[in-house]
Amino acid sequence: MSSPFDPTREHAISRWQPVSSERVADCRVFRVDRAQFRHPGRQVTADFYVIDSSDWVNVVAVTTAGEIVLVNQYRFGAREFSWEVPGGLIDGAEDPIAAGRRELLEETGFGGGEARLLGSIWPNPAVQNNRCHLVLIENVTRMAELAWDEHEEIESLCLPADEVIARARAGEIRHTLTLTALFLFEPFRRKAGSAPAV
Repeated sequence: MSSPFDPTREHAISRWQPVSSERVADCRVFRVDRAQFRHPGRQVTADFYVIDSSDWVNVVAVTTAGEIVLVNQYRFGAREFSWEVPGGLIDGAEDPIAAGRRELLEETGFGGGEARLLGSIWPNPAVQNNRCHLVLIENVTRMAELAWDEHEEIESLCLPADEVIARARAGEIRHTLTLTALFLFEPFRRKAGSAPAV
C-alpha cells in the first residue's frame, strides 16, 4: 500500500496540466513566468505566476567544538537583520554538497569536515519552482579569509547547538529555511548525545 505522501500515487484531487508559459520579468536572482494550467476534470484554464529560480543550499555547519556557525545579515525583503545558517544560490549543475562547502567558506571562512545531505525541500511550492538543499557539515574549522559578494555584509557567530535550538524556539531565529535545516539536524544532534528527545 502506497503512502499518502508518495507524489506518484493516485490522489482524490486532480493534477493540473500545463498549457503554456511566458516570461514576464527577469530580476537578477530569479525570473517570473506567467504559466497557464488546465484542470483536467472541470476544463477550467487559468493563469498562475511562478517564480523561476536556481536551487538554493543552506548549511548546518558544526565546528570541532560542537558549535553551529550562524550568519547575520540585513535582508531587504523583511527590512530587518536575520540570523541564519550560511547558504546561497547553487551555480548551474553544481552538486549541493559542493555548493554548501563553497557558500560556507565564502560567507564564514569555515571549511573542511564531513558533509552529508540532510534533505531537499520546496521553499514555497505555491509560487516557486526551485528546491533548497539542506547540508550538514561536521567538524569544520576556520580555513580562509571571507569572500563576500558585492551586496553582502555578514556577521558570523558560533554557538553551542543547544543554544541555537533554544534561540530558534524562542523566536530569535526566524528564517524558515534555517528553522527547517535545524529541524532536520535534530536527529543527528540527539544521536551525538548532546540533547534529549523532546
